[in-house]
Amino acid sequence: MDKRSIAIIGIGKIARDQHIPVIGKSDRFELAATVSQRGIAEASLPVFRSAAELYREMPEIDIVAICTPPGPRHLLVREALDAGKHVLMEKPPTQTLSEFEDLVRHGEARGLVLFQTWHSQYNDAVERTREILAEEGVRSVRIDWRESVRKWHPGQDWVWAPGGFGVCDPGINALSIFTRIMPMPVFVEHAQMAVPANRQTPVDVEIGFRTADAHGPALSAHFNWLEEDGEVWTIAIETGTGRQLSLERGGTVLKIDGETRVAAPSEEYERIYERFAELLDTGRSDVDGTPLRLLADAFMMAERVEAEPFDW
Repeated sequence: MDKRSIAIIGIGKIARDQHIPVIGKSDRFELAATVSQRGIAEASLPVFRSAAELYREMPEIDIVAICTPPGPRHLLVREALDAGKHVLMEKPPTQTLSEFEDLVRHGEARGLVLFQTWHSQYNDAVERTREILAEEGVRSVRIDWRESVRKWHPGQDWVWAPGGFGVCDPGINALSIFTRIMPMPVFVEHAQMAVPANRQTPVDVEIGFRTADAHGPALSAHFNWLEEDGEVWTIAIETGTGRQLSLERGGTVLKIDGETRVAAPSEEYERIYERFAELLDTGRSDVDGTPLRLLADAFMMAERVEAEPFDW
């Protein structure tokens, strides 16, 4: 099967760490060009300063992966769709729900494939957990998502600017798993966001959730961005039958009553591109906005408290 040429727009950490190497070993895609305002080149491939330049100089490329921060994403995706390109979007998709919903409508109107990726969903342990909860129900869920902003976003001030999400940038990964495994809709009941005195987005977040059932399960999440001793990406669950489940290492490991039942190396991005290939083959889009909607609700509901100033 011939490989499909794809260009990456936005050459930052996630593109270099994940997209470029995964495309490099894919049997469905080959990287044909990059777009970087800073002129960052990949090997000997053409590099363009703008998407418009790419579309003008290499019109034969009809697939793009947009890996920029969420700020410019809405205009970049619209530009790509208007140029007749199929689009894969990194997470978080956009700064606002209105932007995201506009892109969904615009992709449909153009008849092009639009794929909103939620990489943390693409693990066997997540899917097995979803199956268990669909059968046994849920009594409680506690999300604990802690990592170091200095490690994962070194010097990237955009994460602290309005629209940059703060610690909710990694936290939305947890919400993408949460919304995938829950057998019923969930809603934000209350939230608290601690924002550094010299920044605009939160460094620590606590969220309480509820279901439509007044006597439903106990559901909560904690995100923190100052964990310097490694990462804690864990979701602790009690099922309706009393079994204790623990999704660990970002959704790659599932333990049931303390016993490891699923443990696999992370192949999230490999599976994202496999899914993208399926969508392109069938001409269908995949644009679930539930994690973004839940996060937007948390920002709307949140009590804001001041935290210590943050400096790199």
